[in-house]
Amino acid sequence: MKGKFVLVTGANGGLGTYVTRAFLDAGATVIGTSRKIQQAEFINPTFTALPAEISTREGARVLIDQVMTRFGRLDVLVHTVGGFAGGRSIAETDDATFQRMLDLNLNSVFHILRASIPVLRQTGNGRLIAIGSRAALEPGAGVGAYSASKAAMVSLIRTAALENKDAGLTANVILPGTMDTPANREAMPNADVSKWVRPAAVASLITWLASDAGRDISGAVIPVYGSDV
Repeated sequence: MKGKFVLVTGANGGLGTYVTRAFLDAGATVIGTSRKIQQAEFINPTFTALPAEISTREGARVLIDQVMTRFGRLDVLVHTVGGFAGGRSIAETDDATFQRMLDLNLNSVFHILRASIPVLRQTGNGRLIAIGSRAALEPGAGVGAYSASKAAMVSLIRTAALENKDAGLTANVILPGTMDTPANREAMPNADVSKWVRPAAVASLITWLASDAGRDISGAVIPVYGSDV
């Protein structure tokens, strides 16, 4: 990945931290973004922290403009931003919860895609990788808003793959099961974490998709469920 410029959204999150480190270890120049991120979180000369709010059109546009101004190109976008809400049936789900799931899991993707696709197309071999959820394909009771937002995100990424194959831009989405992150351990203290997905495994898959080896994979929806199948 030397010579490649990679933008990771949610770069200091439970999965994003592993993704950021994986690309840095592979020799890429990494621009990490989230609402709150600091340069000191990743001690590496090829890392740059750019705080941003990408749930709005303007916020996403400003972020991509900053990337292009500072680095002049963007080769890879990895979108790990997302959020979860559950525990209520569709009939019980309030407007605020439904809108929050759309903002975190769908609208943020739409805004960052619209801003980044034109610059990713310029490279001739751009890569776009997004993190979805197993719930996008296997919805469960009590998570209707979450599942719907993730399913819509999958459709958006697959559409991006079709619309940009002429420019050599690939777009893929990974659907993890429950990942072994500090937040999930805190939320489910009695769970069997041995069945959960290791974030490092997902990060490894992402870096492979972003490499030359992954150039023939586009429009894929890739399940990563660990041993909880």
